[in-house]
This record gives sequence, C-alpha cells and structure tokens, in this order.
Amino acid sequence: MSRSAVAPVATGDLTGAQAGGRAAGRPRFYREILLILLCYGAYSLVRDLVPRNHTAALNRGHDILHLERLLHLNIESSINRLFTDERWLGMSANYYYASLHFILTIGVLVWLYTRHPERYVFYRRLIFATTVLALIGFWLYPLAPPRMIPGFVDTALNVGGGLYESSASPVASVSNQYAAMPSLHTGWSLWCAIAIADVTRPSRVRWLAYCYPAATVFVILGTANHYLLDAVGGVVTLTAGYAATRTVRVVVPRLGPVARVFSTDTGGSAAP
Repeated sequence: MSRSAVAPVATGDLTGAQAGGRAAGRPRFYREILLILLCYGAYSLVRDLVPRNHTAALNRGHDILHLERLLHLNIESSINRLFTDERWLGMSANYYYASLHFILTIGVLVWLYTRHPERYVFYRRLIFATTVLALIGFWLYPLAPPRMIPGFVDTALNVGGGLYESSASPVASVSNQYAAMPSLHTGWSLWCAIAIADVTRPSRVRWLAYCYPAATVFVILGTANHYLLDAVGGVVTLTAGYAATRTVRVVVPRLGPVARVFSTDTGGSAAP
C-alpha cells in the first residue's frame, strides 16, 4: 500500500493532490481570482439587498438584549463603555474592525494557496459556504446593531478611526447596517484560526491563531457593532458551513459530469 494511501488527513481537502497535476494540485490562479471576485460581488449585492425596515430591526435588537439579560450574557454595554472611556482602545478597535476582517482573511487564503495547496480547496469552499449561509441569515433576520440602541455609543462616531466613521459616512451608506446576525467578523476570524492551526505544528502558533477570533469578539462588542449572540451565530454558521462543505464533497463526485464543475479545481478529471 502506498504511503499516500495511509497518510493522515486533517480537515483539508486532498482532492487536487489525488488528481495529480502542478504544484500538488494547486488550482489555476486566474480561475481562483475570478471566482473570488465573482463571489465577493455576489456577496456585496445580496448583502445590500437585505430588507431595511428600521423599526423592525430595532425591535429585534431589543429582543436580543432581553434574551441576553435572561441568559446573563449582556456584557456588551460594559465593554462598550471601556472602549469609549479609553479612547486609544476605541480608535484602535475601529481600525481593527474595518480592516483586519478582509486583510487577514484574504491573507490566509493566499497563504493556503501558495504554501498549502492540498488544504486550500477545502478551506476556500468552507468560507464560501459560511458566507452564503450568513447572507441567508442577514435576509431572514435584519438586526439593528447595539450602536443604534439608546445606551450604547457608536465608537466610530464618538471616538473616530476606521473606515465607517458612523452610519452616516459614505462607506456606511453603501453597506447594509442591519446585516448583523450572524457576525461574519466572528465566523471569518475563526475560519482563519482553524485553517492556521490545521497546517501548523508549533502549539504556540496555534494558540496565537485562536487569539485572533477572541480579540475579534472583544472588538465587535466594544465598538457596539454586534451583540454577543451575533458572535455565537457566527460560530454556528461556520459549523453549518463545515457540515455543508463535507456533504458536498461526498455527494457531488457521485453526480457524474456535474462533478466536473464543482470538484475539478486543477483542470483534470473529477476526483473519485
């Protein structure tokens, strides 16, 4: 029996490596760029088509806070107060919230593509599945963030920093302000941590990777952009995305010619 047949496989997808081809099955670069651009365009379009009933979204926000009080999870206001009292913390968090969400996610994708192509396809599929499920959540449950509710402070407006500079900014005007549940900041940051932990050996690197989603949850609460239950929703969405990704990986190759569209990432035949 060959070594590859008994080699342990983590959560990554070895379809490309099994099919053979260049760079251990690395997908074509131009196809990946086109796919990512198309998916991001679809994400932006669908996200901004989410219904924007302000009153209903505010009512849902109050419902979330009420539920959190019942569960003794209402920690947002105290963290938000810390971020407004310590202005350097609030300003740093605003830049963190507006930039790292995309920079680190894209960075991890590029890193997987160039250094760990045998894992790349699986994690690309996982983040796409997670994002699609999040868009469904945005559509079904438009939710006003805490910063729109009396008693919370919009740190982008009162402290400054970041790209959004409050809901009245040009950037915010083209972004749906009620796409809060689930928190994609949480889901994507946890995706980054899992991907890094999956392909790195030193335990200290793994612990450092998981500090990123922990810091992200702290930031989204402190800037009053999300509730704690939004973060829980982000974790649940990533978990559901993982289940969907694994299911598709098993089912699609059995669909005959259709499998070439979904399972062939290297220009060869579909994986068995």
